[in-house]
Amino acid sequence: MSYLLFQISFIGYLLAMAAYLVFFFSQKKNVRSIARKVFFAAAILHTANIVARLIESGHTPITSVHETISFFAWSISWCYLSFRWRYTVKNFGTFATVLVVLLMIVSALAPHEILPLTQTQRSWLFPVHASLAMIADAFLALACIGGIMYLLQERELKQKRFGFFYSRLPSLEALDKLNQHCLTIGFPLMTLGMFTGYIWAKQIWGGRNWHWDPKIVWSMITWFLYAALMHQRFTMGWRGRRAAIMTIVAFMAVLLTLVFLLKGVGAHGA
Repeated sequence: MSYLLFQISFIGYLLAMAAYLVFFFSQKKNVRSIARKVFFAAAILHTANIVARLIESGHTPITSVHETISFFAWSISWCYLSFRWRYTVKNFGTFATVLVVLLMIVSALAPHEILPLTQTQRSWLFPVHASLAMIADAFLALACIGGIMYLLQERELKQKRFGFFYSRLPSLEALDKLNQHCLTIGFPLMTLGMFTGYIWAKQIWGGRNWHWDPKIVWSMITWFLYAALMHQRFTMGWRGRRAAIMTIVAFMAVLLTLVFLLKGVGAHGA
């Protein structure tokens, strides 16, 4: 039942992405309205999928490649919807849905069998740590999207072309505020995720030399990159292009950390 709900929500996301892309090119407001409603319905179905998976497995569904990527896509969907509830950023939904669909494709291609928990995953700290980390990464993914949109719009303005992207992207000020909002939420969540992960690792491995595990090393590098970005933004007054580039670079570190995480998860499922 849970995988059927996953498939239906996947189709919903595909339809929402198609509608958003049509709107992006045509700028017909009735198409945008349809896209928003379909995306919202898909996010609700995706929530039902995760709840059903939790009931079927008896644990938080973040223990396989399929579940982890699906949970990441779900987190981005709801983080975007929570953001849109407060702010309006022109065509942000188009970019967000494309990312969600790409993640759903990766999740769909991975084996979807329910795996038993390993000994290390049976701690109550594991789902807390993993959920916080995924939701934090979702907000940081949205910040990265905002950074990409910022660079596209800035390029249009610098070349004074005022062409295709200029009329379809938000102002630089709106995109900078988007970046700041997502970082302000994402970084504290990442810090909480790191803290709970440290306690979990200490609980599981004790004094053993787990500090040099690639996942942990890259998690620390990623945290320091975002800490530096937050310092530069809120202490040194970084705005605009520099903040956008740094946000994109830092998110590449997030993706690399996720790759190491999934390798570990994949080894468990093999």
